[in-house]
Amino acid sequence: MADQGSYLHLARPLPTVPVPHQHATTAPLNVTIHTQALFSILDHSLRRNMDQDRVIGTLLGVRSDDGTEVEIRNCFGVGHNESQEQVEVDMEYHKTMLGLHLKANPREVLVGWYATSPELNTFSALIQNFYASNGEGTFPHPAVHLTISTNPGEDIQIKTYISSAVGVNPDRIADSCLFVPVPHEIRYAESEKSGLELIAGAKNNEDRSTPVMTDIGALEKAVEDVLGMLERVSNYVSNVIKGDAPASTAIGKFLMNTLSLAPKVNAADVERMFNSHIQDVLMVSYLANTIRTQIDLSGRLATYNFSPKDPLAVAPTVASK
Repeated sequence: MADQGSYLHLARPLPTVPVPHQHATTAPLNVTIHTQALFSILDHSLRRNMDQDRVIGTLLGVRSDDGTEVEIRNCFGVGHNESQEQVEVDMEYHKTMLGLHLKANPREVLVGWYATSPELNTFSALIQNFYASNGEGTFPHPAVHLTISTNPGEDIQIKTYISSAVGVNPDRIADSCLFVPVPHEIRYAESEKSGLELIAGAKNNEDRSTPVMTDIGALEKAVEDVLGMLERVSNYVSNVIKGDAPASTAIGKFLMNTLSLAPKVNAADVERMFNSHIQDVLMVSYLANTIRTQIDLSGRLATYNFSPKDPLAVAPTVASK
């Protein structure tokens, strides 16, 4: 007979036990992270004290009706002191900032917290239980825990978790939980794409800087990227026709759907429309410069003081019968 003392028994708390972080559901979630929140977390990590191994903060966003889809849109840092024996979190600051943020963004809710370290320990469980508690936390929905590794010289690794209550007895449930990984994706808007590409262009430079392109330069780069993609697709289709590459039904359907959305115009019409658009833009620019010059000239004439000795001064004439 095996020794019963050598086993660790893990059990979910019974419904009769008052567990503050017992969720109505612990189903897997799909977490979407917006770039604005990521940059805020990275900025918080860069501004931390040198003696701090990690910083933590609150995550805010929106949640679907069934609670299975979570979007992390904003965040703010929360001060904390952490040692090997204890951890102290400024919860009053968290509550104040959360109330102000919810007033400015009434559509967003508390969704969880973040830490700039991939380590999960007892202190992580304590903080997780607070954010998942009833009344001040995300209850009855699970709190999302986002970890970001910010070690210099290493790639940034992002992981998302939710928690499930575990413990040998009810007294240890408050400082224990099981972190369950959940899938996540990073999403950015089309308006943010150019800025992110510009930032990514500086990673290969020693000084970590890159010049800002002009509008013409950005247009040229966009055209070059489109031409490169067209050439790549053309080479793939040619290799499939020659038998040098395996055919893919999914790629073929995608190309057919893409081509069906393209307008059927010839090159001459495209060139004519482009030239007409350029002429309209130049006309608007010319009119704007003319109006600006006229307004500047009128302002200078209005503020000019004429004197009798001024050769430009003209004496008024009185018509006599």
